[in-house]
Amino acid sequence: MSDIILGIESSCDDTSAAVIRDGYLLSNVLASQDVHKCYGGVIPELASRAHQLNIVPVVSEAINRAGIKPEEITAIAFTRGPGLLGSLLVGTSFAKGLALSLDVPLVEVNHLQGHVLANFVKQYDRENHCPSFPYLCLLVSGGNSQIVKVNGPLDFEILGQTIDDAVGEAFDKCSKMLGLGYPGGPVIDRLAKQGNPDRFTFSKPHIPGLDYSFSGIKTSLLYFVRDEMAKDPEFMEKNKEDICASFQRTLIDILMDKLIKAAKLTGIKEVTIGGGVSANSGLRSRIEEEGRKRGWNTYLPEFKFTTDNAAMIAIAGYYHYLNGERTSLDVAPVSRIADFHKE
Repeated sequence: MSDIILGIESSCDDTSAAVIRDGYLLSNVLASQDVHKCYGGVIPELASRAHQLNIVPVVSEAINRAGIKPEEITAIAFTRGPGLLGSLLVGTSFAKGLALSLDVPLVEVNHLQGHVLANFVKQYDRENHCPSFPYLCLLVSGGNSQIVKVNGPLDFEILGQTIDDAVGEAFDKCSKMLGLGYPGGPVIDRLAKQGNPDRFTFSKPHIPGLDYSFSGIKTSLLYFVRDEMAKDPEFMEKNKEDICASFQRTLIDILMDKLIKAAKLTGIKEVTIGGGVSANSGLRSRIEEEGRKRGWNTYLPEFKFTTDNAAMIAIAGYYHYLNGERTSLDVAPVSRIADFHKE
């Protein structure tokens, strides 16, 4: 008998639902929220209201596209955290109600583990390549930057992480302060393709071990642009492509230096990336380049699996379900990783 998992993701500003059967994707539906762009960032209250509007039609569409009946669902996997508490509450509450009505078990999922396991979502219409265990995952998103050693589907070891801002925050904050728009990652990536990455030099942090820091380069960029614009008010407009290319290259250098170090220390040659920033074209090209140079087997998630999507929640929930894990109906969402296992 097949195991059919419905996944629900609502950690930030994307409402998503997906259905997988025995690890193979049947549907993956996502509703984004454009309302936040005019504010230059996600407004939590607006995000939770939009989730309330989107959750029913999104889940319904995912079930319809999968070609199944609700009664065929084996279990419901949902994002418990980390994320925006109001947004998580919408997804968690809906998952509880649906599980109760269908009399099926709930399975909670750590949002970050979903990103780490995104490469394991299989699709019927193509050849599927998954990393072998153990592998290294460079997890890069708006709120997290980590190097994770993955020993098994449910066995994760954090080797290094940011001590301040995440790389996604560096993209977004600098883009906003420079007047380039939100979200910053795609904007800077687009402009960087047209610029010279060797034009400007920004200082890099010297953090011991495998930890990251991105607050310094963010400050360095902003002071540099401010000082140059004091001499020439049109400096930013004249040089934005080169500024973005140099800034992005510096961020990628910081990420890759630590990843290369982790690969050397562990001897692992299976390498993946995950999270929203894994859609960055410069980072994707660089990790493939380093892989060819260093004999790595590299795995890049499809673009549709880099954002906050329910397919990754469903596959993570699938592994938790197979492991016999079930979640009580009195579970509460958590906004921080530190609160995930405090019960």
